Amino acid sequence: MRKTLAVLTGIALAAGLTSPAFGAGAAPSPTASATASGTSVVEWNRELITILSDPKAQPATVHPTRGFALLQAAEYDAVVSITRTGPAYLFSVSAPRGARADAAADQAAHDVLVALYPAKRAGVDQRLSSQLSAIPAGPGKQAGMAVGTAVARRLISLRSDDGSSAKPPPFRPGDKPGDYRPTPPDFPAPVFINWGSVKPFVLTSGRQFRPAAPPAVSSGAYATTLNEVKSLGSKTSTTRTADQTAAATFWSAAPVWNVWNQIAQNLVTSQNTSLEQTVKVFARLDLSLADTTIATYDAKYTYRVWRPVTAIRLGGTHYNPRIVGDPNWTPLLKTAPDPSYPSAHAALSQAAATTLAEFYGARHRLTVTSKGITRTFAGFQDAATEAWLSRIWAGQHTSLDNRAGQQLGTQVAGFVAGRL
Repeated sequence: MRKTLAVLTGIALAAGLTSPAFGAGAAPSPTASATASGTSVVEWNRELITILSDPKAQPATVHPTRGFALLQAAEYDAVVSITRTGPAYLFSVSAPRGARADAAADQAAHDVLVALYPAKRAGVDQRLSSQLSAIPAGPGKQAGMAVGTAVARRLISLRSDDGSSAKPPPFRPGDKPGDYRPTPPDFPAPVFINWGSVKPFVLTSGRQFRPAAPPAVSSGAYATTLNEVKSLGSKTSTTRTADQTAAATFWSAAPVWNVWNQIAQNLVTSQNTSLEQTVKVFARLDLSLADTTIATYDAKYTYRVWRPVTAIRLGGTHYNPRIVGDPNWTPLLKTAPDPSYPSAHAALSQAAATTLAEFYGARHRLTVTSKGITRTFAGFQDAATEAWLSRIWAGQHTSLDNRAGQQLGTQVAGFVAGRL
């Protein structure tokens, strides 16, 4: 630990850093200049979503939420280095009087995306040129760009050995009741087996808020929740309503972290939120989503619980007398290639809803569109609740998975909020 602290201290001194990680808020700096709205932050967030729509943009074993966290953390620290309107996430760098915070955010975003996705440089360069063209030329613009470059470089360096590039070990499925195994129809191998051991962005470790072990698959509690999925989540269900089917399709149409980032984009745009507030909203949101993802995979591969499709099809093996098996049962939607407990949709949506409600209030009406489907909610929690219920209706998860995910997402979001 002493060696690690010494190394980090050396980095900080060499870089001329002025704020500790999540340190106390500083008074506004006399060098801070007037800044623009958060529109440019929204544009960079959209740029990342576009980049990640290409499955070849990064290795399949690197979870997309890492890129969002790095992008938004860099923009946040670049802006705060100039405005001193809040505590730094990791560090702040020296900025001369008159430095433009908007130029700093743009340059930091550009440099992070180029470092993470070098094959996409042409489009990222074009985005930077467009963003910077709206900022008047002069020393303030150049100084802001220098701040953004310094923050991005140091942040990427500090995250270079976070474990995200480690090659996952081969997955060995279990053969006992409850053990996870690849699912039909394609039986794909799991991908994020070791993501729970990636260094978190804010949490102390992936296991910090690990939920308690789920009930045994031989228990009455498990049978009750599985039978619910068997009825509501079947491809040919007669108990699932048309609206539940629509919700299941909606929340599966795009990555759930994309949906919540787009919700934040709409909020910032519609309210013409300031640059300082926008970088804080996105930093807290995406750091929460990234750490919730790490914590979720830590739990998934600690408990390795099989998916409902496996449990229902093997019900005839009598591992639980309260469950009647159906070897031909098929879920409404294709099952994701990872263990069931806890639900990632529940954890991520709860983390996002908790975060955004702190900024915009619990009862904030939302109209959300994903892949041409639009749904309306009375508040963030309503959207998060539907997100996790949709996994039952899609045949993906039990209520046990969802409750554990909700708890996990709430805890991670609260922890992040307390430090940024």
